[in-house]
Formats: sequence, C-alpha cells, structure tokens
Amino acid sequence: MALASSAVLTVGIHVPQAGPAASPQSLARAARLAEELGYSDVWVSDHLVVPDNVEYPPSPYVFEALTTMTWLAAFTRRVRIGSSVLILPMRNPVETGKMLATIDQLSSGRVLLGAAAGWLEPEFNALGVPFAERSARMNEALDIMTSMWTEDHITRTFPAHGISFASTRAKPQPVGRIPIWIGGRGAPALRRAVERGDGWHGDFISPDDVAPYVRFLRERRPEESFTISMRTRWDGLIDDHDELLRLIDTYREQGVNHIVAEPSQRTMDDYLRSIESLRSVFEKAGAQLHG
Repeated sequence: MALASSAVLTVGIHVPQAGPAASPQSLARAARLAEELGYSDVWVSDHLVVPDNVEYPPSPYVFEALTTMTWLAAFTRRVRIGSSVLILPMRNPVETGKMLATIDQLSSGRVLLGAAAGWLEPEFNALGVPFAERSARMNEALDIMTSMWTEDHITRTFPAHGISFASTRAKPQPVGRIPIWIGGRGAPALRRAVERGDGWHGDFISPDDVAPYVRFLRERRPEESFTISMRTRWDGLIDDHDELLRLIDTYREQGVNHIVAEPSQRTMDDYLRSIESLRSVFEKAGAQLHG
C-alpha cells in the first residue's frame, strides 16, 4: 500500500556541514536561504570521527551534529531542524536527550530527530562503544529519551546502558512531541520504524528500488502522518532538471512524501546556487513550499 502521488510532498535541504564548503558562515547562510526559499526543513549528519580507509563520509572535516543544529536554530525562525541521522547507540542517551530537548526549546519546537543504529564500526571502536550491542542500545536509547521527554520523577533501569533513574527529573522537556524518523534499510530498522517511529528516513535508494521498503512500512503504518522520507544526492547545478522531475514523480508514485536533497557543491556560493536551482525543480513538481 502506497500513498497516492497526489499526497503532499514536503522537501528539505542538507546544509554544507562537511568538506570544503563547510564553515559557520556557510551553514548560517544555507539555512537562512533554505528558509527564505520555502523549504520545510534543514538537515545535518552525524559523524564524530572518520577513519582513513572508508569511502563515506567523503570528508573527515565534519561539524558535530547537535552543536550544528543549535547554530542553525539561532539563524532561522520557521524551518524544522533535522538529523540525517543521529547515531544513537554511540552517544550517551541521557546527555543526547537533554541536548535535543534543549535545542527544541531554544528553537520553539522545531527539532526533527532522524535516528539510526549506525554502520561504521571503527567509529564505535574509537568511542569505546561495543558495535555488536548497537541494536539493543538503539532501542533502549529511544526508551530513555522518550521517558525524559514525557515523564517526570522517572524510576526505571536501563540495562543495555547501565543507567538507572530513581525519581529522576529532566527539565526542560521539549516544547511538544519531537518527531522520530528511523533510518536504516535492514529488517530491524524497518521494524523499529513501524514500532517506534513517526516516520522512516531512507537514504540514497533509487525510486525503482524503494517500493519494497515503502510497501513493508505502509502495510503496517498506513496513516498519512507516518512520513516516508528519502535523502538524495541531488544537485541543482549538475543534475538534469527534467530527470529530477521524473525521479520526484516516481518517488511520489512509490509512496515517498518527503525528500531531503544534498548538493555536491564544494564551495559556499555554488552550494547556495544549487539550493536555489533545486527550489525551482521542486516548485515545478508541485511540492509544498512555504512563503
């Protein structure tokens, strides 16, 4: 079961967080421009350390995700601020939950949490976190943060992290419910999205290959409020616009109702030009744009 292609399509932009285009100025300018152009959200990725011998991420120069989300919040007023995706098992969930709640408060309720279990084992090793435990730690991290965001005087034990709450308080809590979009393609990730998520945030899956993922999710979460999101490597200065329109139509036919485009430009000015150019493509595709 897929959403009809007439369903509302919302779009976001991944900001220049890594590589030569990344700087405090480029992050602020990209977020402000995305907001002015009517995008629904701006996005960052999560890598703390990068080994030499991996193909992705392409640069070891990466601004930390949560700090960057706070920076983006300070320069914007409307766009949601998302993580694509936060690797919860390699972070302390109490600290992470507190930081996300704080960012949500500082941004007047604009945090959108994309989260996954992770795949880069050397990064876990560098942080002293057992890679084999990431699934259990992922599920428990979601439980810990949800408890912090919705309960008061919490008394619970979380064995995967060795954390105990004894009438524990975590204030301030988020402004409202922080949407949780689960990332990952494997069966555990898809089940996690169904059982614990408000949406699924896929990455770099072609429109022709996305159908079985959407079918699995929609059979179990048919409500339109459950978002099917896809991150793409689209660049408004390089890619053929007619081909992008075709890809958008195919994604929508398959049931994708949110797209995050990540330009490949390596300078700030070109990155901003790419965002502007992509905006015209999304407008022609009938995406929901603000302002």
